[in-house]
Amino acid sequence: MGRYIEQTQARSELQQRIAADLRAKAAARAKDEGDPSTAYTAIDGVEDAEYMRGTKRTTSLAWAWATIFLAAVAVFIYFVVRVNS
Repeated sequence: MGRYIEQTQARSELQQRIAADLRAKAAARAKDEGDPSTAYTAIDGVEDAEYMRGTKRTTSLAWAWATIFLAAVAVFIYFVVRVNS
């Protein structure tokens, strides 16, 4: 019976230390989350990627290039259909 009490007390001391550790970590994390300079920013893989250095955004004339490309594809398909007829 005496050993059972000792084991229970030792376990509760261990549990108390673990709980105190977890409380300290939670308090530190809460303190860090309150500071926006230490906030975690997710890397999106596009804007932060190394291969994006030296590139520029699409201009406002992108629709014109898309139209020219689609017209070229349409003309190619037209010629293929005319040759096979």
